[in-house]
Amino acid sequence: MNVAILGASIKPERYSNQAVRLLAEKGHAVFPVHPAVPEISGHRVFKALADIPDPVDTVTMYVSPSHSTGMADAILAVRPRRVIFNPGTENPELEETLSAAGIETVHACTLVLLRTGQFG
Repeated sequence: MNVAILGASIKPERYSNQAVRLLAEKGHAVFPVHPAVPEISGHRVFKALADIPDPVDTVTMYVSPSHSTGMADAILAVRPRRVIFNPGTENPELEETLSAAGIETVHACTLVLLRTGQFG
């Protein structure tokens, strides 16, 4: 599964960094997104969702609502099947926009989903 990680961090203690590593470990194709980081754990980092060359199945959010509000068009443009809002990233306005476009929105922790076999 192709997974974009919005707000991916180079810092190993951050959940977004752990998600990059665990997603890859579980066999998913990871596409970390961060405008100022070139690589995370050996994975190329993309400056924007639009830069990802492959279809994106899932976007997992690790950015605050104040940052994600302006990302609706970028997310809609890649047409993911679902967007996971990790704890602290919930954004009702963005969720409503995505749902109206037929994109599933999920409130969950990506790491927990992966560790419990519920990610797929």
